[in-house]
Amino acid sequence: MNYFVIGCGRVGSELAFRLYKNGHTVVVVDQNRDALNNLPPEFRGRIIEGDVLGEKMLERAGIAEADGLATVTNSDALNAVVGHIAYTIYKVPIVIARNYDPTMLSVLRAFSLNVVSSTNWGAKRIQEMLLDPAFRTVFSAGNGEVELYEVLIPPAWDETPIGDLLRNNSDCLPVALTRAGHALLPNTETILQARDVLNVSATFEGIKTLRTQLEKGTEA
Repeated sequence: MNYFVIGCGRVGSELAFRLYKNGHTVVVVDQNRDALNNLPPEFRGRIIEGDVLGEKMLERAGIAEADGLATVTNSDALNAVVGHIAYTIYKVPIVIARNYDPTMLSVLRAFSLNVVSSTNWGAKRIQEMLLDPAFRTVFSAGNGEVELYEVLIPPAWDETPIGDLLRNNSDCLPVALTRAGHALLPNTETILQARDVLNVSATFEGIKTLRTQLEKGTEA
């Protein structure tokens, strides 16, 4: 597969090298020669120094044959423009734009791009870990708006239906239940046992409500 990485800072260089190590053809573009030095010496992809918005720069670099493009510079405006050009003009099937400033997230979304907000996502994850490290996040969708959590059921909720635990919590849905090493698909009538590992899909508000509910059960 052929991939373009626009921007060769810490994120861009790491992404480009990962793609290269997985056997893909990679083109890296950055207007700063020093930034291109972030790539490991083992990288054997194509390196282009220049203004990505320069006349036909992307076209000369072969973007018409690209299977995907990630624009990961520290300029949200540049990422939005490059992503829009790649998707609308050159019909690149997969375009990912990095969001650097959370206040610019809505601008990138207005271009109908797939957006990864490392700042926003990172802050949410740190917040979750500070509040309760027992709730382990195993998957994050979008920019962390919905995540899959792994929750250890305490003794206070032994022999209780899942529906009781998730009552009045529409932002939290059961996904899987693991008991003694065996997983099953639960529903609201499934009876919990202490030490079960329950996977739930939830928003941040949903997991807050679940945490409160578990604490109430423990206190009871």
